[in-house]
Amino acid sequence: MIKKVLLACNAGMSTSILVKNMQNHAFEEDINVEIKAVSTSEAKLNGSSWDIVLLGPQVAYELDEMKTYFDTPVFVIDKEDYGKANGEKVLGFALANCK
Repeated sequence: MIKKVLLACNAGMSTSILVKNMQNHAFEEDINVEIKAVSTSEAKLNGSSWDIVLLGPQVAYELDEMKTYFDTPVFVIDKEDYGKANGEKVLGFALANCK
């Protein structure tokens, strides 16, 4: 079964490097996962169709509101992992916390 991981930030742009690194790690480890970056407004509309929603640290203030839109688990990405675009760690966290 494919796990679906949605990353959200202001415009969906700053998470693109992290998404690429997560996808590369998934490929190397033969992990069947779909990963996408979007804006927080798009995440509010479509988050329920994903297994987990991860927010960029710059939009951490939206965490409580985001949780009211759907039952999908929502977390803020660790600042250090986000800043280093650590795809391996963020993917591991996402998979461990998927619904």
